[in-house]
Amino acid sequence: MLKENFIHYLQAERRFSPRTVALYGKALSDFYGFLEEESVTPEAMTSRNVRNFIARGLDEGLDPRTVNLELSALSTWCRWLIRQGLLESNPVSKVPRPKQEKKLPQFFTEKAVDNYFDLSRRRVEENPGDFRLFRNRMILLVIYSTGMRRAELCGLKIADFDSARQVFRVLGKGDKLREIPVPALICQEISLYLEKMGEAYPENPDGMFFLTDKGAPLYLAFVDNVVRSELSGMEGFTGRKSPHVLRHSLATHLLNRGADLYSIKEILGHSSLAATQVYTHNSFEQLKKTYLTAHPRAKNGGNHGN
Repeated sequence: MLKENFIHYLQAERRFSPRTVALYGKALSDFYGFLEEESVTPEAMTSRNVRNFIARGLDEGLDPRTVNLELSALSTWCRWLIRQGLLESNPVSKVPRPKQEKKLPQFFTEKAVDNYFDLSRRRVEENPGDFRLFRNRMILLVIYSTGMRRAELCGLKIADFDSARQVFRVLGKGDKLREIPVPALICQEISLYLEKMGEAYPENPDGMFFLTDKGAPLYLAFVDNVVRSELSGMEGFTGRKSPHVLRHSLATHLLNRGADLYSIKEILGHSSLAATQVYTHNSFEQLKKTYLTAHPRAKNGGNHGN
């Protein structure tokens, strides 16, 4: 019963994504399975047991990122047990985390993104009766224009778009509400989209901003499939084609164009600047390229009439 209550806490109070909830639940099951415990008990949460569990995982070749995720899950579990009065302190805090390589966020170039939106606009104009094309383009446009997470997009309602103020109101992680400004031209496209959507789906009792082909609310895998299918075969879109990479692309492009980190943090809904600062690495590569191209001593090996 303890585990079920914890899972409910992750879903209802912490508002973790279904994927994160599943990963945390698996980490708990793996930990207690490692201890060969028949039931989930607070007494098993000791630093020694956690260290042994982590050591076993590393010995078996688990990626440090996976191990750190398990530690985060166990730490969250312990903090919840403390709140319930079932544990005095968090033993996970005494367990060192394995170092992991920092991977730079993948992103698409501005040119590739612009090409996609130009092509998708032409497809929509050439097929005015196919609302599916309009909707799929709008899914990518909203993600890239606002930096919304998949779960935020799936929960988006028509009422969350304020056309007068040109903003989206988004309920993010931890029930944090934020407002994201929308450029005027995109607001015009959104207004047209909502008009067409009302014609295509007159029955929309929950007032959802996006619906599937069958008129149901979006779900995470549906969004993934739309982004993947829209970008597949397009020039400039190599590697992973996902909503998250579009989100990374917006952050990188904003930074390259002079937006400050704090503003990007607020747009993306990050809880701290540390999560946003990773984009400075991508921006530095752009800065380096521009600098070396423009530097007066970089041309012709620096031989300017010498």
